[in-house]
Amino acid sequence: MVKLWTRRARPSLAGTWLLAAALAVVLVDELVDGTKGAALPLIRRDLGLTYGQIGLLASAPLVLGSLLELPLGIVAGHGRRRRRAVLAGGVAFILALVAVAVARSFGGLLVAFVLFFPASGAFVGLTQSRLMDADPARSEQHLARWELAGSAGAVAGPPVLVAALAVRGDGQAGGGWRLAYLALAACAALAWLAVARVRPGPEPAPPAETPAPPGPDHSGPGQPDPGQPDPGRPDPGRHSRAGAARRAARALRQPRVLRWLALTQVCDLLGDLLTGFLALYLVDVVHATPAQAALGVAIRLGAGLAADALLVGVLERASGLTLLRAGTLAAAVLYPAFLLVPGLWPKLLVLGALTVVTAPWYPVLQARLYRSLAGQSGIAVSLSSAATLVGGAFPLAVGFLAERFGLGWALASLALAPLGLLAGLWRTCGPAAEGAPAVS
Repeated sequence: MVKLWTRRARPSLAGTWLLAAALAVVLVDELVDGTKGAALPLIRRDLGLTYGQIGLLASAPLVLGSLLELPLGIVAGHGRRRRRAVLAGGVAFILALVAVAVARSFGGLLVAFVLFFPASGAFVGLTQSRLMDADPARSEQHLARWELAGSAGAVAGPPVLVAALAVRGDGQAGGGWRLAYLALAACAALAWLAVARVRPGPEPAPPAETPAPPGPDHSGPGQPDPGQPDPGRPDPGRHSRAGAARRAARALRQPRVLRWLALTQVCDLLGDLLTGFLALYLVDVVHATPAQAALGVAIRLGAGLAADALLVGVLERASGLTLLRAGTLAAAVLYPAFLLVPGLWPKLLVLGALTVVTAPWYPVLQARLYRSLAGQSGIAVSLSSAATLVGGAFPLAVGFLAERFGLGWALASLALAPLGLLAGLWRTCGPAAEGAPAVS
């Protein structure tokens, strides 16, 4: 039976400081993303970019940055070595924002964007893994707070640009985005100071081995998990990079790890990918005005912020897997309704409901990935980067389908996302089936 109701645990003071610093980091990261989306028309006008160059600015950082980030979790390790990687990534994060602010050509801007991606991976991704190691039993609850902070940053991004434009004045609006990026660098510096004040905790213990029931994700009753070390035999390579690489290779042979990696990419189809195409869909397919499309994006972001705030409290009492299944079933109905219902305002109403029911997807799935690799959060970071390389093909596929069949039909293909999640969750009956600790 899945445990539905639990008592709320009281975190330690050190854990509270780490959580606060981690939330500051993801807030700044999403603040950058929200500001970039709003500033892109100004950047295009100021630097005279073509649409092809804008497309390259979107795809090249994702692919090249993911390749640079791929070994990050394995190389960083744990303890002081990971802390140094986080702080170095934070410095690179700040410098990349400054580089964007001073870029005077497409080439300079492209280099800054590409460097920003692995810097964000070190500063943000490794901070998340540090938080997961500090309190693995409450990973879902912490990731719900992580999502809430990120949503707040995304919503606050456009106002940051508006404030920068107001300071610069209408006559210098083209350069106002530069001031916005300098302000973002200052915010990132404050987040870096918060992280620097958190001392490294003890290295997580090797994952304990317990007999697992027979099933598709286990080798048989009483047999050790092939992806975990034998507790009766010391692992001499546990602290080495080569040992971490071997554990990553073993992890890739675990069906449950591959399942959570795949599902975290599938859930993004109705997440960031849908948000990225939403304004174009409302203008080109629904025939809304640009102002109405902007309002639609604002409703999407606002509903996400409200849903994430609600989820923080709900996950203190309810099972994440139960919320995930319920939200997936609801999305399987709501997303086709969003595409089929006539009129702008009914669509936006359904969109708000869809945003609410999909709120548990990322925190629950990402928490399950970390828990399937208990004590190996760095490996989870590297494997997530590898999965992102594969997931980076989804936007290109949607663009190709839109070019061939129209944007409406291209977005209709995203209805496969809840079906894929349901298929992946079909044989997941609860924490015991995953060999993971019970949800607290």
